[in-house]
Amino acid sequence: MVWLQKCIFAFYLSGFASRHSLKSFSLWHTVEERFENKLLPLVLLFLCVIVLLPLLCKCEDTFTYSRATYYGSPDCLGTLTGACGFGEYGRSVNGGKVGAVSGLYRGGTGCGACYQGRCKVPDLCADDGMKVAADHGEGDYTDLILSPCGFSMLASSNMAADLFPYGVVGIEHRRVPCQYPGSNLFIKVHGHSQFPDYLAIVMLYQPGLSDITAVDIWQEDCQEWKGMRKSYGAVWYVANPPKGPVNLRFQVSGRGGQKWVQLMNVIPSDWKAGVAYDSAFQLDY
Repeated sequence: MVWLQKCIFAFYLSGFASRHSLKSFSLWHTVEERFENKLLPLVLLFLCVIVLLPLLCKCEDTFTYSRATYYGSPDCLGTLTGACGFGEYGRSVNGGKVGAVSGLYRGGTGCGACYQGRCKVPDLCADDGMKVAADHGEGDYTDLILSPCGFSMLASSNMAADLFPYGVVGIEHRRVPCQYPGSNLFIKVHGHSQFPDYLAIVMLYQPGLSDITAVDIWQEDCQEWKGMRKSYGAVWYVANPPKGPVNLRFQVSGRGGQKWVQLMNVIPSDWKAGVAYDSAFQLDY
């Protein structure tokens, strides 16, 4: 930093001297002091912005290197028994291009997130790779355990049959926005719910890059919000839920920070286990 300060000062001083003759050391000292106290902080701030800002922007879109494999499936799709609690949705969402993740699971917060993956086998892998919706699983030191349908999309055209024998392939992946054009956010009453004593819910068709990090339910009798608890994966629950239509709010966390989204009467008073209710709301965050 000292050499940079001297170089910048010398450049500044040469321009100054071309317009004014320096008569004494006192004038030199005055110019140096003015530079150090006023101009130098601005110059250094400008350099920091120029150098660091592109790096920060780049980090958000950087690929992470790992490995991917696949699991057996009779119909090429996902599994009903994923750790996120999605059920049939987790098997067929995104056209069955789904994957179990380990390090990306984040205690269930990563459920439903979408990732772009590209494998690295020469002459076999597609340049753009594929997009996969995440569930949870672990195995063979991999970040992604894909459905057969998802794994096949890593391959170039007509090369999937040659890629499957590898079993495990090196990949690079990054998170990308989930896209469900024309679809609202759905609130599904989980199959383990028992009317009217136990209510568990899971959010479906959650778009974008955001995560749902907290869910509250409105208690009409005491006029306050009560936090729901995480059961597992993407499933939130509350014992002894309030009577009548259900009002929810959930905390959405993304690159832009955090905000609360409130949905009134989103679940009817006579709710049923296993039914998904249209929130009539499209999350855009």
